[in-house]
Amino acid sequence: MASSSSSSYGIEQLQKECYYEWMSLQAKHIVDLKEALMRQRSNAYNHHKLEELVGKIVNDFQSYAKRRSELTDKSCSSYFAPSWNSSLENGLLWMGGCRPSSFVRVIYALCGSCAEAHLSRYLLQIDENIDDGHDGDSSMSDLTATQLEKINDLHVKVIREEDKLTKKYANFQEDVADMPIAVTAFWRDSVEADVAVEDALDKHEECMGVLMAEADKVRVETLKRIVEVLTPVQAAEFLLSGKRLHMSLHEWGRAREDRGYGCVHVRMQQQG
Repeated sequence: MASSSSSSYGIEQLQKECYYEWMSLQAKHIVDLKEALMRQRSNAYNHHKLEELVGKIVNDFQSYAKRRSELTDKSCSSYFAPSWNSSLENGLLWMGGCRPSSFVRVIYALCGSCAEAHLSRYLLQIDENIDDGHDGDSSMSDLTATQLEKINDLHVKVIREEDKLTKKYANFQEDVADMPIAVTAFWRDSVEADVAVEDALDKHEECMGVLMAEADKVRVETLKRIVEVLTPVQAAEFLLSGKRLHMSLHEWGRAREDRGYGCVHVRMQQQG
């Protein structure tokens, strides 16, 4: 049993290291994307180089998903409530990660915020008769009707895929709560019952690993499809916003837990 526990700890540690390596890489991606977009807007960076950077970032995400899949062979449960995440992040998890449809929602949010910024800038130019030199081609508010139609179609498809996986997840949970666990809960002193439960949990772990791999596949494919629809500049802006959101959620979650712990600690001192 100690060996099994030690093995599980070792796997979870590898999963944790994999996650923090990914977070470190995302921080680098943010710097690279910001620099590339700034250079592109000053005409010092061509679209081909920007397209290469976007492609590399998508490939990095695919490699991360593959690595995660490799680390679920022995243990998958850690990914559904990671110890390396804050409570906030775990509360937002879906199948060990973000919902693929959230990628599309980022685009919708960017379209709205960019359109609002454009309007404000336009009104300012009218009032002051100035030209800020803004290149509208680099804005997410310039998505064409064709692009928006493709994004919307993708959104509908992705939601269907999410619903299918969510139903599978519910079925797996029901299966593990039924035979043999429900029965062995009564015959808990039986050696045979212990073996049956272990086998059932191992099977459940395996099924969950397959399910998470399917979810990761949808996440990767959704990201690829979005990038195909967008121009290189739009894709870079989208990726930058998505990565900023992920990093911010991680920081917000940790900050909230730190504040919460501080309050509890103060109350404990006062009660003492």
